[in-house]
Parts: sequence; C-alpha cells; structure tokens
Amino acid sequence: MARAGSSVSRAPRRQAVPDGAPLPNELLAALPSALFVVDPSGTVSDTNVAAEMLLNLSKVAIIGRLLAELLDKDLPQPGDTPFAAYDFEIGGESARRQRVDLVAAPLADRPGWRVVTIHARARAHIAGRWSEREGGTLSAVGAAAMLAHEIKNPLSGIRGAAQLLESSVDEGSAALTRLIRDEVDRVAALIDRMEGFTDTRPLELAPQNIHAILDHARGVALQGFGHGMLIREVYDPSLPPVLGNRDALIQVFINLMKNAVEAMRESGGATITLTTAYRHGVSMVKKGSDQRLSLPIEICVLDDGPGAPPEIAEHLFDPFVTTKRSGSGLGLALVDKLIADQGGIVEYARDGSPPQTKFRILLPRAGKKT
Repeated sequence: MARAGSSVSRAPRRQAVPDGAPLPNELLAALPSALFVVDPSGTVSDTNVAAEMLLNLSKVAIIGRLLAELLDKDLPQPGDTPFAAYDFEIGGESARRQRVDLVAAPLADRPGWRVVTIHARARAHIAGRWSEREGGTLSAVGAAAMLAHEIKNPLSGIRGAAQLLESSVDEGSAALTRLIRDEVDRVAALIDRMEGFTDTRPLELAPQNIHAILDHARGVALQGFGHGMLIREVYDPSLPPVLGNRDALIQVFINLMKNAVEAMRESGGATITLTTAYRHGVSMVKKGSDQRLSLPIEICVLDDGPGAPPEIAEHLFDPFVTTKRSGSGLGLALVDKLIADQGGIVEYARDGSPPQTKFRILLPRAGKKT
C-alpha cells in the first residue's frame, strides 16, 4: 500500500472497442474525402478509396510515389503547422484537371510526416448533370416520337414518286430523281436513329459479362468503321458481372467507338483504349427516390482525338449538339439514354498527359442493390 503523500503512477486506461465497432482501417476506407499519408520526402505511404477515385489509380499504383508528382502540382515543404489551399487546381497522368480544396496537417511525434486530405468540387456537378440530362432525354423522347410520326410516313410516298419519274425522264432528269431518292433515304436513316428515343419501355436487365460485350463491340468496329485502327484493351480480369442489357450495351460501345474513330480521322489519331475497373464507394441517388444506387463498375473509352470544344462540352449529351458537319447530334444523346435506362451514368472528360478524350460509364453490379 502506498504511504500517505506518495504518488502512484498508473498506465492510462485503454477504452475497450465495442463489439462490432468499425476498425480504423475501415473508417479510413469509408472517408468520402481523398486522404494521403505522406512521409518527410513527400512520398505517399498510405491512402484510401476516395484517393483512388480522385486520381483514377489503384492503391498499389499510388503508394511509393511522390504526392506532388501524382497531383502534377508542387506542394509546400513539410512543416510543423497545418496549411490549407482552397480552389486549388490539380491534374495527373490519369486524372482530369479539376479544382479542389487541400488541407495538410502534421502527424504528432512523427517529424516531417503529414496527412493530406483533398476535397473534390466536382461531385455535386456530376449529380446535377445527371438530373438535368434526365430532363433533356425526356424532351428528346417526345420530339423524336412526333417527328417520326409526322415525317417518316410521307417520305415513302416521295421516294416512290421519284422512282416512278426516273423511268420516264431523260438521263439529266433521272440524275435529279436519284438525288431525291438518296436524300429521302438519308432523312429516313436519321429518323430511324431518332426512333431510338421513342421506346420508353424498361429494358430487361440481367447479369452480363462486360468483357464479352466489349469484345463483341470491338470486333464489329475493327471489321467495319474502325478498320485499321488500334483498339487496346486494359481490363480488370476480376470484375464481377454487371447488371445491364446486352444489346443496349453493345450499341453504347459501338456508338462511342464510332464517335472516337470519326474524331480521330479528322485529327490524325489512331488509338482507342478500352478500360474496366472496380470503383469502391461510387454511388448515386436517383432523382425522385431516396434509394442510393451503387455504381462500382467502370468502363472507359479513350481516344487520341481533339475532344469537344469547351463551349459545348457541358452539353455534349444533349440532343442535336455536335461538332461534326455531317453529324446529327443524336449518337451521344442515345448513349446517355441507354445508360440511364440501365441505372448508370456516362461522363465526358479530357484526361492525362498528353490529354485524351475519355467517356466514363458507371454501372451497377449484378446482385447489388445498395
């Protein structure tokens, strides 16, 4: 027993972790903000899922590299006081350039070590664009249905009359009737494409092997419009089945690859890259519903083309928006509709160094509702 007036040193009492409470590594993985643990040399020693999403790189590819190199931005030297940078522009080899808020804090008892958190400003924009595009797609459905009904029926009569005239006129006039037939066929083909918007029935969704679908679409491209192009495959072989519609997904990837080929033929590019990855923690709240839908399956179509002019990039998925002289502006709008019909979202970005055009599709995993 201790004497009166003496002091007894005791080890601090450790508080027990309740059964079922999240472990520190689980809390780190669940953080919505990108987090990097950086050593005195500026090298990343640990990170979380949000950081993988921010940089579009796996944890293995991030750890062991300089944070300044990953962000394509010089950072202040290590110090013993926190610092913050707001509306800070970052980039990187596989991440798009974007504005973020960055906060760095020193680690106690570890001189030179820091924890850097990055808060992206783009997420609310993505969700907002999804809701806006839903409204634009519905408008396109109504417009397409009306035009298909009002225009396509008379076209067959015009074409038939031109064909009859062709057999009873001289060669000079016959050339004009052939021109009429050709133009009627061109307009009819345009109407056929617009009719893709008129079918509002729910798609039949089932588990799909996304790599088999990509291989099929790639084969169609190489045998036709993409002949002579290089279409690279960078796939995650462990990817689980996606919840989708096979025919709709094939049409989506054919449209995206055709769009890439047309863009590159004007600029001299020759390579398309198809990538797949699993992105933990990506989810969206569907407009008009409180249910959060997980969208972990990522498929990207990248090309070496010039990309969309900045003034129309925000409206690229709107109907009748195009940069091509002979384009209808319906290809990407149809892609957006088909992906939305499967509960997913498609995004456009210019990423990498040198920059590439990227269309990024996020889809639900089969069997996962949350």
